[in-house]
Formats: sequence, structure tokens, C-alpha cells
Amino acid sequence: MDAFKNGADALFILLGAIMILAMHAGFAFLELGTVRKKNQVNALVKILVDFAVSTIAYFFIGYGIAYGMHFFADATVLAEKNGFELVKFFFLLTFAAAIPAIISGGIAERAKFHPQLIATAVLVGFIYPFFEGIAWNQRFGIQAWLKVMYSAEFHDFAGSVVVHAVGGWAALPAVLFLGARRGRYSKDGAIAAHPPSNIPFLALGAWILAVGWFGFNVMSAQTLDKMNGLVAINSLMAMVGGTLIAVLMGKNDPGFAYNGPLAGLVAVCAGSDLMHPLGALVTGGIAGAVFVWMFTLTQNKWKIDDVLGVWPLHGLCGAWGGLAAGIFGQQSLGGIGGVSIMSQLIGTLLGIIIAAAGGALVYGVLKKLVGIRLDPEQEFDGADLSIHKIGSTAERETNW
Repeated sequence: MDAFKNGADALFILLGAIMILAMHAGFAFLELGTVRKKNQVNALVKILVDFAVSTIAYFFIGYGIAYGMHFFADATVLAEKNGFELVKFFFLLTFAAAIPAIISGGIAERAKFHPQLIATAVLVGFIYPFFEGIAWNQRFGIQAWLKVMYSAEFHDFAGSVVVHAVGGWAALPAVLFLGARRGRYSKDGAIAAHPPSNIPFLALGAWILAVGWFGFNVMSAQTLDKMNGLVAINSLMAMVGGTLIAVLMGKNDPGFAYNGPLAGLVAVCAGSDLMHPLGALVTGGIAGAVFVWMFTLTQNKWKIDDVLGVWPLHGLCGAWGGLAAGIFGQQSLGGIGGVSIMSQLIGTLLGIIIAAAGGALVYGVLKKLVGIRLDPEQEFDGADLSIHKIGSTAERETNW
């Protein structure tokens, strides 16, 4: 029976890793559909290469920081328990690699390519796993302290804070250091819309993300015996709540319509194993409202050119998710209980501080040493031609 359980657990978490790996195609197509046509190739290449760099950084450095483990034993040892520890690494890697995938959308259309790969290596190798270890592996005694002080640890089942808030808040300094895309805001106060280049691709990206998210959340149980359909239904309800409120508040705008379900899913990650489905519905609806309101405010009032709105979507909705777990996870609101709103608040704030400080440090140093923005001519031509020497669709044949 042990052999059967080991095999089942390894397969369970492997399927989750594959589903989240597929989500990275969603990140790519969401960005591709949102940016202008001259930056589509760059969106596709960034997500792929960032994932490759993340794998190396997390394998050699990050996983050890978070969990105190390495993979330098011989293959016989690694293959024990049907290779469960290996596929667990694969699963958690796909979470870690979401950090640069999130940031990619905020800095799109004007960021240099190679400095971003350096940022990816540092963020995934050091900064993300530092907080991951605190939240998910009892590192540095913070969870134990919260348990003593508030009778419950910081609870983040699938990464509203650990993944999404960290990604969104790490992206914010990068977006601010880069500045707005040229021509986005004029001196007389006018705002150039820069509409999405391809709504069908944007929608495809959102759908891929939404489907993969059920692996992101449900498989966070990590073993088959801990799997619970409550997580799936809560994810579904939050997705629906986010969609409906975003469509309503966004006045049928397809960009809001397709980011609404993502906002709901971001917010429900933390408490998806605790909430009643009605609590998840409210959590997702509030997240949809937060995204539409804050995306509009940052873009039009504060003139922060966060291209895909990754700070409102992941940073703010992720932070809301951390707090929502402490609210709707309470037994008095139909939840399972075992959570403290103070522990949730402190854990969420800690994640935000680590991410924002880490992002500011990484991108601040890179900006000073090598620069992080394309020059004006490269930006005018687009990242596709400037960096990759080819556009997304060839307009004519070339004679050599």
C-alpha cells in the first residue's frame, strides 16, 4: 500500500505541475494579446526564457533556501518514493517561475531583455524563496511566533500572498523605475490608449490561466489523501464572482472581463481550503472590483504605466486574498476555522515588504549598473525587431 500511495501522490503532484506549467502559456498569450503588435514576439520569448532561468535558479539556490534541500545525491536516492521529492520540486518551481511571469506583464514594451533575466535569477533564487520558506516551511520562527501570539499561523494554502502578492509588489518598483511607455502620457494631460493588439489571444491567455488554476489550487494539497473538492468549487465561485463584477464595473470592456476571473482566482488561493463557497464568491467579487477600480486609478489618475495591471491584479488582489482567508475562513462565516485575522494581516504585510524591498533593490541596482530600459529608437521600433530581429507576422519575403 505504501508503494501505491507513493505512486499516486507522485502522479497527483506531477499532474498539478503540468497544469501550472501550461499556465505559463496563459501568461504569454495574455501579455501577447495586451501589448501592441510590435512587442508580441518579445512577450512569448520572455515567458519561456524566464521559466528556463527560474528553473536553474530555483534548482541550485532557491529550493534550498526555502526548504533546506538539494538534489546532489545520486539518482537512486532521488528516485525513492517514486521520485515524489523531485516532482514536488517541479510543482513548486512552477509557482516560483510565476514571479517573473507576473513582472513581465508590468514592464512590457520598454524593458531590456538580458537585465530582466538577471532580475529573474535573483528574485527566484533568493527573494521569493526567502518568504516562501517563512510561509510554507516554518523558517525563521515567524509562523511559530504568530501561533503563540494569535493562536493561528499565517495561512496561505495556494499562494495569494506567497506567489501573487509577492510577484505584484516586486513588479511595482520595476514599473516605476522604468517609467511610462513613450507617448503614453503627454505633457498636456492627454493619455494615449494603446489598446490591446489581439483580444482573441488575450482571451485565450486568460482561459488557459483559469483552467490551469485548478491545478494551482487543488494540487496545493500535494498528496492525494489531502485533496478536497471544496478547493475546486471555491476556486470556481471566486472566478465567477470576479468575472461578473469586473464586467459590470468595467462596462463590458473585454480586457476587464477577462482579467476579472483572474482577479477572483488570485484572491481565493489563500483560503480556498477553508472558505464556504459563498465566502469564495464574495472574495472573488471584491477582487474583481479592486482590479477594475485600481487599474483605472493607476493608469488614468496616477499615470503609472503598468501595462497588464499586474500590481492591481496580483499585488492588491493577492493581498486581499491573504486577508480574506482570515475573514471568510472563520467558522462564524461558514468557514472551517483555525485562522486569525491578525496573523493574516502580519503575514500579508511581511510578504509585501519583502517583495517591494527586494524588487526595489534588484531593479534599482540593475538600472544603475546596466540600465533596464530600451533606448527611444528601440522602443519606437518595438522589442520584437530591436531584440529578436523579427516581427510576429512577416509582411514580406526577404531576398538574401
